[in-house]
Amino acid sequence: MPLIEHLLELRRRLMWAALAVLVGAVAGWFVSEWVLNLLALPLRSVGDGEGRLASLNFPSITSAFDVRLEIAIVTGIVLTSPVWLYQIFAFLTPAFTRQEKKYVFGFFFSAVPLFLAGCAAGFLVIPHIVSLMVSLAVGGASLIDAKSYLDFALRLMLAIGVAFVLPVFLVLLNFAGVLTGKAILKAWRVAVLVITLFTAIATPSADVVSMILLAIPMIALYFAAVGVTLTHDRRLAKRNAATLEDAGSL
Repeated sequence: MPLIEHLLELRRRLMWAALAVLVGAVAGWFVSEWVLNLLALPLRSVGDGEGRLASLNFPSITSAFDVRLEIAIVTGIVLTSPVWLYQIFAFLTPAFTRQEKKYVFGFFFSAVPLFLAGCAAGFLVIPHIVSLMVSLAVGGASLIDAKSYLDFALRLMLAIGVAFVLPVFLVLLNFAGVLTGKAILKAWRVAVLVITLFTAIATPSADVVSMILLAIPMIALYFAAVGVTLTHDRRLAKRNAATLEDAGSL
């Protein structure tokens, strides 16, 4: 396929993905209040009997609207993850042979649960982060800017969700012939370092426990991708050897 056709195909896929996210954002608006209350639960549960309290603060007249709009967009991204993930895989499908295209469904049905699991993992560590950060306040109440808090919480969930999907893309690139399993395995030290830095940036510097809790499953997923790619490379090598042997016998 010429480059211009690749670009046109990419534009078409992006348009479908954007349209899906827009529709999801409209649906997300109607549940934005429920999501806001859900994300604010860690703040409401903070309290150790010493007067430490935390609550969301809306400093301007448009803050509440901005927060609910952001929640609606992020909710739309999460709700429509099967659609835009499919568009990504569909764009890469031409790189596969006819025999390997059957694996696209396996990639797709593993990527969506992993993305949702990553978002859930990000949500589960938020209470621990909030409890730790608020506990550093010496007495009194913590009035937390609602937009700053929601920016942190929503971006953390999305970032972890995307990070959980990246090993699937490594497998995808391996099946497309771009990366070998040995190359992915050889880079494990760099991968572990990048994962550690990513979790350190995504979580507050003082919260080492949350960083470790996020890093462990991401490292496990990376090595799971290594195992899949090495198995695929061995099977491909055996198939190519059998093909050459059959061709030589003729």
